This record gives sequence, structure tokens and C-alpha cells, in this order.
Amino acid sequence: MAGGVTGGSAGTWSDRFEQGLHPFIEAFNASIRFDLTLLQEDLDGSIAHARMLASTGVISSDEADQLVQGLETVRREAAEGTFQPGLADEDVHFAVERRLIALLGPVGKKLHTGRSRNDQVGTDLRLWLRRRLDELDGDLQRLQRALFQQADQHRSTLIPGYTHLQRAQPLCLAHHLLAYMEMLERDRQRLRDVRGRVNICPLGAAALAGTPVPIDRRRTASDLGFETIYSNSLDAVSDRDFCVEFTAAASLVMAHLSRLSEEVIAWASEEFAFVRLTDRCATGSSLMPQKKNPDVPELVRGKTGRVFGHLQGLLTMIKGLPLAYNKDFQEDKEALFDAFRTTRDCTEAMAILFEEGLSFRPERLEQAVATDFSNATDVADYLVARGVPFREAYQLVGAVVRRCLDENCLLRDLSLEAWKELHPAFEADLHEALAPRAVVAARRSEGGTAFERVDEQLALWAQRLQGS
Repeated sequence: MAGGVTGGSAGTWSDRFEQGLHPFIEAFNASIRFDLTLLQEDLDGSIAHARMLASTGVISSDEADQLVQGLETVRREAAEGTFQPGLADEDVHFAVERRLIALLGPVGKKLHTGRSRNDQVGTDLRLWLRRRLDELDGDLQRLQRALFQQADQHRSTLIPGYTHLQRAQPLCLAHHLLAYMEMLERDRQRLRDVRGRVNICPLGAAALAGTPVPIDRRRTASDLGFETIYSNSLDAVSDRDFCVEFTAAASLVMAHLSRLSEEVIAWASEEFAFVRLTDRCATGSSLMPQKKNPDVPELVRGKTGRVFGHLQGLLTMIKGLPLAYNKDFQEDKEALFDAFRTTRDCTEAMAILFEEGLSFRPERLEQAVATDFSNATDVADYLVARGVPFREAYQLVGAVVRRCLDENCLLRDLSLEAWKELHPAFEADLHEALAPRAVVAARRSEGGTAFERVDEQLALWAQRLQGS
């Protein structure tokens, strides 16, 4: 086997090892096929480390310049497609170091002074995730903007509101969409919280106990944009809480996207027919030419379980690990990378769906809210406003609904005389109060669905989205 970074005959490792790995174990052990994702972050961290070593006198300024130039050469080679490490490199860290030694000779061997792969990979992961958190925040904001545009267009459109998937009370459609904007805002807040705990630098903790090399941990942390450093070297190399936290936050994003997807799937069905799918975000059937399938929300709903699974996998991975670093941590990357990709792809897909993939059908929605008993509560509220105890009003209206069901009619179909027979408090303005638009407009409590309250919320959201 070719000599490793130390020049030994056992590949990557020191001269303690006389033989190379079994070919299958070499492949089983290697992470290069997926952790090459961290290449840019590994180069950034190594450049900061080299400059710090020079600033503390561990290496000369000329050696640091050579190392930085060599690392930038690797970056260019990667961009050109000529840097293609294989299994023998084991991981991205050794792949970079090996190439650096090939480029610079003995100077390249000085880069790893004062650090370990343990703190190196922790730094790379945090740099990678910090960038991706910012990207995901932008995607969530894009989806919020798409929902806002739909809400703004439908501030006077009605939609049936449901509890237990049963018709409950009519709503303003904009109010319904704004509820998802609130969920996404909490998601963005959670991700910002995660970012704060991601933005702590482990570099300089070395393998687990720190290093006798006179390094300046705060210098590298500052150069890499970290807010602070880990204060305990054991914790620094063994902390994967941030991976779990991100995947938990991503799981909630996916749960919210899945809930919204479920609604779109139902709305697009013939039974609901609340939305039309455009050709931009739907496919057809290979057999039935009349069909248009809601592929985007169905895929989002299906992919949600994938992210949930990664969360469970990460929790299981860390639950029994003693301090400090363990090879188990190699399993964090594929889960973290895929959880991010899946969440970001699904967020972008849903943004496109609401930007150009569907249109609401106000006439169908108007018809839906006019043909049910979702105004029954308003009859009770009508009586309460006239001094009737709520529970008495509630029982009376329940009996009226039963009567209407028996007679195959709606509340609006009962004459004023019939209402007065039920209770003398009913007056001529009852039918007007039971109209769906009046029902919605009456719910003026703060946070309610009344049109004036929705207009207030839309104005606030316009300011938020402009400023964020």
C-alpha cells in the first residue's frame, strides 16, 4: 500500500501499523464518498489554522503563506474537477492534507500541528451548517412571501373552517393562509436559535484534551466568524447536540409543510375542488388522461418521514456514547446532509407551488360556506347578545340543527316566524347575521378571522417581510 500522510507503509496511519486495512474494511471505514461535501469548509478552517500558527510563532509567515496558497490550489482543482480523492484518502481531511504534501513537500506536513481530525471535523460541520441555516432561512422566507401574496389576493375570500375534519365555522381564506405563515415564522426563530449554538468553535480542542502547542483558539474562531469557543475540550469534540437540534427544527418545518400539503391535496380533489393545479406543478396519469395529480404536496408529505427518521437516528447514535470522540460520529454527516437537502428542497417546492402551481376558486369556496351549518354557533351568539345564557342557547340551536337535518333544509331556510316560535329573542336581523360574510366579519376578537383583523395582520406581515 502507498505511504500515508506520515510516510508509513500502512496508508494513513503512523508507523505503529505494519499492515493495511482489509479492502472491505477500508471501504466500510471510509467517509470520503459523503464527507467531501465539507471540502470548502475544511479548506476555510485549514487556512485560518495556518494563519494562526504563524501568528503564534509555531510556523513561519512564509510557511503559512505556502500552506494558504496550497490550500487555495486545492480549491481551484476542486472547482476544475481535477481534485478527485478516492478510498485510500479515507476522508476529506486526509485527502486535503495528502494533496497539500504532494504540492508543498515537508511544509505541507506542518498544517496539522496543534489540531486533530476530531476538532477539525467538528469545525467543518459547524461551518457547513451555519451557511446552510442561512440558506434555509431564505427559502422559508420565500415560502412566506408566496403565502402572503395568495393571502393578499384573497383577503375577502371565504373558506370553510374545520375541526376534526368536520365543518366548523366559516373563515377568511387569508386568515387560513396566515396561520401557516405564523408556523413558518416559528420555524425561522427556532433555526436562528440553533444557529447561535452552532456558532461556537471547537478548533484547538485537538483530540480531546487540548494541545501543548501555543495556539490561539480565539484567533481562529474570530477569523472563521464564530462568536466564541468551547470552554471544555472534551465537550468540544464530542458535542453533536447541534446536529440533533437542527434535525429537530427541520422536522418541525417538515411537519408544517406536510400539514399544508395535506390541505392542498384535499383542496385539489374533486370532492373539495377549492383549488386548481396548474401544469407547472402537477403531472398526469399514464392510463387515465383526465387526471392531474398533486405530486408536489404528496412528495413533501412523503419526504417528511425521512427527516423524522434522521432525527431518531441521530438521537440513537449519541445516546450511549462515552466521552470523548467515537467513530459513531461518522454517522452524523449523511443524516445531517440529507435532512438539510430534503427540508430545503421541500421548502422550495412548496414556494413554487404557491407562486405558480395553484389557484384558488373563490366561487366554489363561496358556495361551500353557504351550504352547511357552520353558522350554528352564530345563532347561539345571537341569543347570548340578547341576554340568553349560552348553555341554553347552545341546546336550543342543537335542536334546531336536528330539525333542519330531518327536514333537509339549512338554518337560513327557516322563516322568521319559525325562529320566533323557538325563542322570542329572534328578530328580523337574524338572517342577515347568519350570512357567511357577516359570520366572518363578526369575529373581531384580536387574532380572529374578521376581515378588519385580517387586514391588520396583512399590514403587519408586509412590514415584517420587507424588513427581514
